[in-house]
Amino acid sequence: MKAVVLDGYTLNPGDLSWESLKELVNLTVYDRTSEEDVLERIGDCEIVITNKTQITKEIIEKAPNIKYIGVLATGYNVVDIEAARKRNIPVTNVPKYSTSSVAQLVFALILEICHHVGAHSEAVKNGQWSNCKDFCFWNYPLIELDDKTLGIIGFGSIGQKVASIALSFGMKVLAYDRTVNKKLEHNSLKFVSLDELYKKSDIITLHVPLNDETECMINKNTIQKMKDGAIIINTARGGLIVEQDLYEALESNKIYGAGVDVALSEPINANSPLLKAKNIFITPHIAWAPKEARIRLMNTAVNNVKAFLDQEYKNVVNGVKQ
Repeated sequence: MKAVVLDGYTLNPGDLSWESLKELVNLTVYDRTSEEDVLERIGDCEIVITNKTQITKEIIEKAPNIKYIGVLATGYNVVDIEAARKRNIPVTNVPKYSTSSVAQLVFALILEICHHVGAHSEAVKNGQWSNCKDFCFWNYPLIELDDKTLGIIGFGSIGQKVASIALSFGMKVLAYDRTVNKKLEHNSLKFVSLDELYKKSDIITLHVPLNDETECMINKNTIQKMKDGAIIINTARGGLIVEQDLYEALESNKIYGAGVDVALSEPINANSPLLKAKNIFITPHIAWAPKEARIRLMNTAVNNVKAFLDQEYKNVVNGVKQ
């Protein structure tokens, strides 16, 4: 079968290999594909693999040879899965490949806010310690995590991994999820309502998908429910937060600090208010990207294609199984 990868660069900028996929199909790989080139590059391919390139209803209708669409990510909102279902085209994703990596970045952001490691290191290199009258100094408040409360919105595999790390720091965990699993509760971990989570958490971290229910869930009204001086972490989707409202909360000190790995538009809009906010750390959507995670992603994506060719259908998200 002929197959195309429309935007393979972020998964494999050169440190991985497409060979295992090439052993299965006649493969063409593009680093990036613009909207106007999607149809041409799909051509007569039967297998289409995408990361962030949109596969719309119009594309699906105008590319009659497509038999399979694979998404190189866990989220699959880049594909019109209903249009694919009507054409009996299975759409697959890659779940849980980045659980540990995302949880790790959550705490990298939290610890940076708590210690400002980068800024203190630069201060030392600039001579501030050498010229200090005392044996130590600090330019920002230093925050200890022990006995702080971490509110986790979305308690799937990533949320649970974040909780396990938080507990190792001696934190208390409040969790919110549509599915409450009482078996996971203990003295330091409780399921609560969103309002209670907002009210009691010292740090809030987001781990939910972007949909009609969650879009703009962190806004002026919900921020007002939070503790003064709370910290917000977002490694999920930029659209969960109203950026202007977070900017204003940071500027007014209602929110002490924030760490975000995602933005409303990506790459981040040069006019985003978050770029002007104080005490915010912004990383360029890298939570998923450690090599170990990308290897897992690649292996699962290849196995998804192999399963399709063998008519086994793994990780199908739109219900097509034949």
